[in-house]
Amino acid sequence: MPLLRERHSRQVSKWLTCLFLFLVVSSGLSAATQQESPEPQVLAPGWTELEFEPPEAGSYRLPPMGMAGDGNVLDGNSQSMTLHSLMGDKVVVMSFIYSSCSDANGCPLATHVLEKLQDQLLQDAGGGENVRFISLSFDPLQDTPEVMKRYGRPYISGDFDWRFLTTASDDELEPVLKSYGQSIIRDPDADEGVAGNISHILRVFLIDRRKQIRNIFSASYLHADTMLNDIRTLQMEATLQGPGDIKLGYENSDYQTQTQSLGNRLGTPADLWSYSEQPPLGLPPIPVPEANPLSVDKIELGRLLFFDRRLSHNNTFSCAMCHVPEQGFSSNELATAVGIEGRTVRRNSPTIYNVAYLERLFHDGRESTLEQQIWGPLLAHNEMGNPSVGQVIEQVRAIPEYRDRFQKAFDGKPISMETVGMALASYERVLVSANSPFDRWYYGGEKEAMTAGQVAGFGLFNGKANCSSCHQLTKEWALFTDNQMHNTGIGYQRSMVQTADETRVQIAPGEYITVRSDVVAEASEPAPNDLGLYEITENPNDRWKYRTPTLRNVALTGPYMHNGSISTLQEVISFYNRGGIENELLDPLLQPLELSTEESTQLLEFLHALTGDNVDILVSDAFAAPVGNTGSE
Repeated sequence: MPLLRERHSRQVSKWLTCLFLFLVVSSGLSAATQQESPEPQVLAPGWTELEFEPPEAGSYRLPPMGMAGDGNVLDGNSQSMTLHSLMGDKVVVMSFIYSSCSDANGCPLATHVLEKLQDQLLQDAGGGENVRFISLSFDPLQDTPEVMKRYGRPYISGDFDWRFLTTASDDELEPVLKSYGQSIIRDPDADEGVAGNISHILRVFLIDRRKQIRNIFSASYLHADTMLNDIRTLQMEATLQGPGDIKLGYENSDYQTQTQSLGNRLGTPADLWSYSEQPPLGLPPIPVPEANPLSVDKIELGRLLFFDRRLSHNNTFSCAMCHVPEQGFSSNELATAVGIEGRTVRRNSPTIYNVAYLERLFHDGRESTLEQQIWGPLLAHNEMGNPSVGQVIEQVRAIPEYRDRFQKAFDGKPISMETVGMALASYERVLVSANSPFDRWYYGGEKEAMTAGQVAGFGLFNGKANCSSCHQLTKEWALFTDNQMHNTGIGYQRSMVQTADETRVQIAPGEYITVRSDVVAEASEPAPNDLGLYEITENPNDRWKYRTPTLRNVALTGPYMHNGSISTLQEVISFYNRGGIENELLDPLLQPLELSTEESTQLLEFLHALTGDNVDILVSDAFAAPVGNTGSE
């Protein structure tokens, strides 16, 4: 602590000296030109102590404001990389600066605030390990990699991850500035080969692990104390979202694991029943069957069953192990699900967010009610593996706590196939999520709820991209699905197109080998065939048709398609931009879209605006449920 105080004192002295010299020079210039002395410059709040108590970390939300831009940059060793390669594994604070900037409320302010913020993070136990600062130069002509390296060296404490970057040229810099809405005006009177002053509006960006911009700080609002609480808020949020072992960057040899501590998997029960009275903005009333009206007791009982591994044949597998709450109630880590004892499941785990509104359940649409649907996984040999309905009922009846809870929830009715289905369905039915940035903009009239890029993306969604022909919405609410079945060519390709002779296999971070496909086949379980809706109807025209998924919370529920064969939303957009995969039964709605790179980016930004603001509430409620067993038995 004495060292930090001494260091902070040196920093303040350094900046005050710079400011004094700046004012002296300005005064001298003014006298020389016999002009009236300007008003003294008012220092931005970031130079002083905060005059108010900032909101407590975690007591507020930072809605996504759009996707962080990408571009090619150079580090201090002239190594080329992309901005996106520096995002995803940590919370990122990014500022645009240039080393010769003399405006005390410009680049020096940004660097000073980040330096102070760095000290505060280092005082937190492990607080700085999951944060990265990026200071990117506006001036590639003067700020070479070596210049930025020397400029940044005095500011970095120990091993703190602060990157001082530049670009190879103005041409490389321009698309980066455009993607962040940064405009600059260069000094027109500067000598040739000298950049001179660069006028710009200071903006510092807070970026989460999903590469979404979550806050933008101007000079008037840039302060280390408020930024610290924003970062802590995102870090608290991170424990509620994403896989337990983040594999972002696993393709690189310098990958380091970012595992989440099970000790952080703590939550708070929520009033889920209230959604039956008032669903979030953008959704219609929850459809509830007359035979199974919702109640608090049924919802709580269903939640216990959802997380109880004793509902599987060998007491090791629960519903939540395929529909993982912090992974969008899907499974981000697996293309296709894995059941008990590692048994192969041929399809991806679909999200159960907003499942109450679906008219067809399962990817092939074979069920129509949640009460019936839940028995599919319970009895499937390769999922929860129970040999019969009776086996499940007897197992649940043997647990004293369940006997009491079922009696209370169902007015004395016994544990049966009907009541088990009703309880699980009641919990799944209230997992509704909306009030997204899109909902607040479209249905709530909040003009600032979506960014310009997201608004442009919505125009493409309804127009050129034609997404809304299947992912439908109305003037009153949006489900983003037509509840119909479509052939996009994905199933056809997997069934009918011959695989390549060789397969690229990753064996370690950044390490790949090429293996003959026949060798891989010999060591693998044969891929089961999948004909989609045809397996239900046996109508040849229904081959490779699958249900239209909702797009709500789609940024949280990858990988995508019925077989998890597409990893990212950007790849999904590219797939539809090509018009799907040609086959004799391809849905006629699929046509090449001819979207430009900018239009694809705008569409992607819009899809990120569909994440509901109550996702963390639903996940935290799930974390409050006991995992595995409900009691001591």
